[in-house]
Amino acid sequence: MDVKANRKNVGSYGNGGTMRSEWLCTASRHHELRRHRVGRMQQDRQTLRRGASENAPMRSRKSWTVPFVTCAVVAAFVLGSCKDEGPDAPVAVARRPRITPDYVGIVVPPNVAPLNFTIDEPGERYAVKVYSASGEPIEVAARTGDIVISEKRWKDLLGANAGKELSVDVYVKTESGLWNRYETITNTIAEETIDSHLVYRFMTPSSYFPKPMQIRQRNLETFDEEVLLDTRSYGNGCANCHSFVGNRPDPMLIGIRSTTFPSATVYAHAGGVEKIGAKFGYTAWHPSGRIVTYSINDVRQFFHTAQNEIHDVVDLDSLIVYHDIEKNETKTAPALSDKARLETYPAWTPDGKYLYFCSAPLLWTDMETVPPRRYDEVQYDLMRIAYDVETDTWGALETVLSAADTGLSILLPRVSPDGRFLLFCMSRYGCFPVYQPTSDLYMMDLSTGEYWKTSANSEYSESWHSWSSNSRWIVFSSKRQGGLFTRPFISHVDEGGRTRKPFVLPQEHPSFYASCYHLYSVPELIAGPMAADGAALLEAVVGPTRISVVNSITGATSKTGDTEAYPVGRSSVQ
Repeated sequence: MDVKANRKNVGSYGNGGTMRSEWLCTASRHHELRRHRVGRMQQDRQTLRRGASENAPMRSRKSWTVPFVTCAVVAAFVLGSCKDEGPDAPVAVARRPRITPDYVGIVVPPNVAPLNFTIDEPGERYAVKVYSASGEPIEVAARTGDIVISEKRWKDLLGANAGKELSVDVYVKTESGLWNRYETITNTIAEETIDSHLVYRFMTPSSYFPKPMQIRQRNLETFDEEVLLDTRSYGNGCANCHSFVGNRPDPMLIGIRSTTFPSATVYAHAGGVEKIGAKFGYTAWHPSGRIVTYSINDVRQFFHTAQNEIHDVVDLDSLIVYHDIEKNETKTAPALSDKARLETYPAWTPDGKYLYFCSAPLLWTDMETVPPRRYDEVQYDLMRIAYDVETDTWGALETVLSAADTGLSILLPRVSPDGRFLLFCMSRYGCFPVYQPTSDLYMMDLSTGEYWKTSANSEYSESWHSWSSNSRWIVFSSKRQGGLFTRPFISHVDEGGRTRKPFVLPQEHPSFYASCYHLYSVPELIAGPMAADGAALLEAVVGPTRISVVNSITGATSKTGDTEAYPVGRSSVQ
């Protein structure tokens, strides 16, 4: 679908220059785009209804039908009534224009989809010029402030100017008939690309089980998006903790909970998709792909009544175990399962020699009261332990960073693929940073142990972060757009581990987020599309257990007959 604004006899302008030309406005194109989005949503709803009854895999649609007569009318409208003179001798405005999303002063990947935006300035006509050091500028005119950029021309422009500035000039025609020209918006095109795909959970903000959610895959170079798994297809369950080996799209694990089918873990790999008869928690693959480390958590949700963030979470008990894929054995180690402590959030170094994780003292013995006493005193330390995958032996436990030294709870460690930096969260207390408005992102130089608060933070919660395979980009969930909905934000990381101003994931329609009442959670960057499709994932969920996990500690096989789901209507952590 080409959504660019066509133009005729466009002259050059910029830096106060003039232009005499005719522009074809994009108002009718935006109406068509909105109609397409509504139509696609209706198609998805119909498909979801069929899927719920037929257990059919869900996929978003990219095609639609428009009657020939309607197309003719639209074409006639565009060619016959949308012509408008471009900016002529514009009046300079001594400030940058207000635009949404905030795509100002950012560093963008040379392979990212167009940064479509809305001009939040009153006017009757709008014009935009996007340009760089070389290549043909992109010029867009619109009757509304919605600016939609051609994907092909954007790709060509950024590809020809990696490492250079990207400039955006904005013109607005006022009621008086004069054009205003605002100060140029200047961004930077990075030399380093970002991984092509992002996998995340897309769900409603409900606090009760069950609630609809999907595992989605987005192509960051375009606006193509695919629903890989929809919980409404298997009894309104939960899909969480998807994890990959580094940034490889294969293999992958997804944890499954359901009111209809036994809780399990879906294992997608080159040989197919299988169901493991055990529910994995927060999961981290060893880079060899032979070992999967995950936490077992007794997580409970509760609510506050007198603060901005009403949700809260406590981990009543937890430990970390590891599963040998080849031997089909699950084990633990004393340092990972101390009965006097709470262990969670495992993360491997890229060489596989160290496991980082979070650990806090267990401050209660009552496992029934929620929240327990002293829940708001729990603060996690950052730990690491050496491991030899060839001999299956663990080394001595080390404290990397203590909560006693920081005064904060340390959570969600993630090591950069080049092994140089550790990205993590710190919040006032607790184990669940997405519900902590004080949660910020911190970076640690692993060669020196020095750490600092990144510049990517806001006044709201930052959490659920992942690295690109070249260690130059991070994607994380942020509530900075009002404090309620988490959105995926992208930030460049330089050679010294310093982040640049983050920007929200680009969408096809400029005002997408203004009407999106869903959450984005656990964004994971991968180097290509997943090999397994939605049909295979769903078949594994509803099919029989193919792998029964043996617990080497007790010698028992995990039970697979119990759904292990939250009762309907009970609050749950998702």
